[in-house]
Amino acid sequence: MADWLEHSVQVEVPVPIEDVWSLWSDLEQMPRWMKWIDSVHVLEDDPSLSRWKLASRSLEFSWLARMLRVIPHQIIQWESVDGLPNRGAVRFYDRHGDSIVRLSVAYAIPGIVGKLMDNLFLGRIVESTIQADMDRFREYAVNARSANQ
Repeated sequence: MADWLEHSVQVEVPVPIEDVWSLWSDLEQMPRWMKWIDSVHVLEDDPSLSRWKLASRSLEFSWLARMLRVIPHQIIQWESVDGLPNRGAVRFYDRHGDSIVRLSVAYAIPGIVGKLMDNLFLGRIVESTIQADMDRFREYAVNARSANQ
């Protein structure tokens, strides 16, 4: 039996929505700003599937994710179909030259991890980590935009 934890964080990015979308929708680039994501590989034979690897110190998890809904400049929604159970969505909001990016993630805590750690404590660590990831994305997007101008 697993417990599900859910987190939502957002960041305002001083970059147009088209650029933000372009960077975020290139899944294989995510390890550049997501601290715990070690790798992402989109499957060549089915681009709606991607293999993810999360690594942090002694923890390592992997999963296969399926894109459920992709609406350009609006939403990318996924769920895992194998490996670490998780699901979520990234939503994009156009603010006339700036963008808001909102990430919602839910994941199942494996029974052994749940027994070893207080879920509230773990939740705070995960939420602060993904907020820092979003802050890194903002800087990545700003730097990418500056490099292309």
